[in-house]
Amino acid sequence: MACQEGAAAGRPPAAIRGVITDFGGVLTNPISATVTAWLDAERIDKASYQAVMRAWMTPGPSLDSPASSAGRAGAAGDHSPVHALERGECTVAEFEALLAAELVTVDGQPVAAEGLLARMFAATVLDEPMLELIRVARRAGLRTAMLSNSWGGSDYPRELFPELFDVTVISAEVGMRKPEERIFRHTATLLGLEPAECVFIDDIAVNVQAAEALGLVAVQHSAYPDTAARLGALLGISLPQRS
Repeated sequence: MACQEGAAAGRPPAAIRGVITDFGGVLTNPISATVTAWLDAERIDKASYQAVMRAWMTPGPSLDSPASSAGRAGAAGDHSPVHALERGECTVAEFEALLAAELVTVDGQPVAAEGLLARMFAATVLDEPMLELIRVARRAGLRTAMLSNSWGGSDYPRELFPELFDVTVISAEVGMRKPEERIFRHTATLLGLEPAECVFIDDIAVNVQAAEALGLVAVQHSAYPDTAARLGALLGISLPQRS
């Protein structure tokens, strides 16, 4: 009865006290769109891109499962350059050199290493309805956190973080990456919550599954209306509809 009263008053049910969200592909346009735009703009041979991604993680990506997402989803072991980058075990420059050496343009030319990651994600666009969803959840009394596997970390809109999040966890800054159990525990601890008190939103299935295995309530994001409906039902609050 108390939960129903809280929901009616515009507050989330007592069992759920926090929302943890991924960044790329959840609070932005799909990563596949940004990577495809980069491949097209630089006329990079898509087969060379796919080959290096398959070699660096399991399962290998396609154009619908781009480098960033595949890095988060893969399980290629500790020697994966993607995992090393995400944990902060190699520098951006080192990773860019490794990746550029494996790529070629459609006319057989080399791909410039310097600034490669910035160019790869240049077409990233913030998803304003998803940002507002986080704002509404926070105003309703929930603790909020961003949990992101980073490919560099310099392009986050950090000026927005104070209004959106109580906590930000960026993989390279903490030496952990999704779907490792410890990074979920770390984020919940920073929020002052138990994992079971948190909802986790991510666009990658393996991350969602890992969160669920730890006891978080997980929502796999694909489109705003579905995520807003699921989250609204879980939290017992009214969330804005996409205009």
